[in-house]
Amino acid sequence: MPFFAYKGRNARGELMQGVLEAIDSGAVADQLFNTGVTPIEIVVTNKKVADGDTWWAKLLEKKVTSMDVQLFSRQMYTLLKSGVPIMRGLAGLQESAVSKSFGKVLKDLRESLDAGRELSAAMRRHPEVFTPFYLSMVRVGEMTGRLEEVFLRLFDHLEFDRDMRDRVKTALRYPSFVVFAMIAAMVVVNIFVIPAFVGVFSKFNAELPLMTRILIGTSNFSVRYWPVFAVGLAAAVWGFRAWVATPKGLYQWDKFKLKIPVAGKIILKATLARFARSFSLSSRSGVPIVQALSVVAQTVDNAYLTARVEQMRDGVERGESILRTATAASVFTPIVLQMIAVGEESGSIDELMDEIAQMYEREVDYELKTLSAQIEPILIVFLGIMVLVLALGIFLPIWDLGKAALHH
Repeated sequence: MPFFAYKGRNARGELMQGVLEAIDSGAVADQLFNTGVTPIEIVVTNKKVADGDTWWAKLLEKKVTSMDVQLFSRQMYTLLKSGVPIMRGLAGLQESAVSKSFGKVLKDLRESLDAGRELSAAMRRHPEVFTPFYLSMVRVGEMTGRLEEVFLRLFDHLEFDRDMRDRVKTALRYPSFVVFAMIAAMVVVNIFVIPAFVGVFSKFNAELPLMTRILIGTSNFSVRYWPVFAVGLAAAVWGFRAWVATPKGLYQWDKFKLKIPVAGKIILKATLARFARSFSLSSRSGVPIVQALSVVAQTVDNAYLTARVEQMRDGVERGESILRTATAASVFTPIVLQMIAVGEESGSIDELMDEIAQMYEREVDYELKTLSAQIEPILIVFLGIMVLVLALGIFLPIWDLGKAALHH
């Protein structure tokens, strides 16, 4: 379809201009009228995008955040519930959009809808903004005629997800700072402190203690070969990223993360809470169980657990019960399995899954509140070992020198 450059005025009399794709100028005029813009001029153009931004402005432009999508979900629910036509609603959201990049996404959604696409298909053009789960749920809302309800549930889902991630970051802030400080202290001691003591120790003309020799050897290696060490570290990071980028590597790494002391159980419970919440949302929206498990597998941000959910889906597809497939997945606790059994038998699996999600959320909340208390002993042990090694390595020769001086 050809592109048309247009100029028009909105309800406030402000000049609006841009480029739209349509069959003819009449279709462009209709689209503008639908969004509350009165056209002044419509001409054919070769430009696909009317973009006055410089490359520097594009580089500095902020990306669309999950908060933008969350607010959009709430606004869409309010507009659709109030009976506002979707085209007019999107036009209003575009004008009031705080994020310039998200405003462009809304503009593209409007143009796609005017070209005859469905909302889910229009959103699919922006995979960096809307997740596969989000798209699947919008598609379900279109098929069932309950789009406003789906947007409200998506808002709640995104709110839970964001809150969970924020609490994990907050809980890890103190331990991360301590670990960073320990690493920085080790670097300073190896590069600056120990070399200063080497000159003093060399005057002793005596055999130095083993710990001191180890510290001096480590320091000499750090000072002489730090470029090699830096290159090796960079290569290791690159190799790890390349390995994780492969399906097998990602699967193994995500499986290993669940076994990490302290953090592993939090990751597992948070992921299962997201799974239960998503499954409840899909089931309440009228999605068949097999399709719901396929959709939910996309929200589980862990390749190992995604494979377990897909294993459950395959079992249900073969005619097995949800309880049997959940038991075979070997990731749920006995209490959760009992709740699934009751939900399946009573036909209220969506309500039971919602309760399972709340139970996991409470457990995650408790784990996060006690995370610092669980990590502190580990950090204190490592800090004590580091101080002990430095004390023995640096002060033992000085102590020996003092004793020798006293004997003389």
